Amino acid sequence: MAWIFLGLAGALEVSFTAALKYAEGFTKLWPSVIFLITYAGSAWFLSQAIKGIPIGTAYAVWTGIGAVGTALIGIALFGEPATALRLLFLAVIVGGIVGLKLVSG
Repeated sequence: MAWIFLGLAGALEVSFTAALKYAEGFTKLWPSVIFLITYAGSAWFLSQAIKGIPIGTAYAVWTGIGAVGTALIGIALFGEPATALRLLFLAVIVGGIVGLKLVSG
């Protein structure tokens, strides 16, 4: 169950970073509200995940999911570049996440 909580925490991290972009410095009400809700939800799910996963592993995976997901959102929604090297290094992060899962059980 801890890994499911960690996946949800990571997904909510991607959501809160996208909402932060749309909030435009907290000048837009609803994106700001969505940011606060998803930020709190991400922290809660992370807190549940670390009950069964070492904190270092959980934090690395959480930030990795957030980094890769946010970069992909940036490419898909905000027109950020999708260069071959950028995608390669995102794949390296995904490899690290998978590796941590495999060695952590």
